Amino acid sequence: MVARGKALYGVNCNFCHGSDARGGEGGPNLLRSELVLNDQNGERIAPVVQNGRGEMPKLNLSNEQVAQVAAFIHSFQVGGYDASRMVPLSILVGNASAGEAVFKTKCASCHSVTGDLKGLASKIADPKLLQNIFIMPSSGGSHSPIKVSPVTVTVTLDSGQKEQGTLVRIDDFLVTLLDADGRVRSFRRDGERPAVDIHDPLKPHRDMLPTYSDTEIHNLTSYLVTLK
Repeated sequence: MVARGKALYGVNCNFCHGSDARGGEGGPNLLRSELVLNDQNGERIAPVVQNGRGEMPKLNLSNEQVAQVAAFIHSFQVGGYDASRMVPLSILVGNASAGEAVFKTKCASCHSVTGDLKGLASKIADPKLLQNIFIMPSSGGSHSPIKVSPVTVTVTLDSGQKEQGTLVRIDDFLVTLLDADGRVRSFRRDGERPAVDIHDPLKPHRDMLPTYSDTEIHNLTSYLVTLK
């Protein structure tokens, strides 16, 4: 019924009301129409469709056909803007077996499906989020399902003394860290002095991004969602 209604809507209603029923060339938004919202099976829509209203001409549709159009309109999800327009396309278009091969080549030196990634897809159910995490990783904060060690820094003073801690800030003039005792330490920078070594656990992921092909990304995503 919805399929027949979609076909009828496409021929008779699409131009004015839009393919997503949110309004088109002068036609109102049907998803927000009080008349449509109060309609059940086309009984309120039929008089308007069959007799016309304002600039809308009457359409030669039977009650059965109007009911089919109504079924199509009522099939739209109205929980939010994007959901109302369309059901998002699935990004799982790759080959999981080929993705496993990509994993062994590019990921297995640091990660293990029986270790740190065990049950990954159960922790991150959304494939798009899972894909974004390995393509564009970040520490994600306390609510992230993936816990990543913070960026640390080692500052080697001219005396040879080393100061280490979590990196707070760095620019051309200053480097600030939080040491093991919870103290904030700042050091002035003058060119290459003092020597500063940054240890970013996510750098390998960022360095790898330019090496992926689109096919590898799709295949790897399709494989990672199987790690439940």
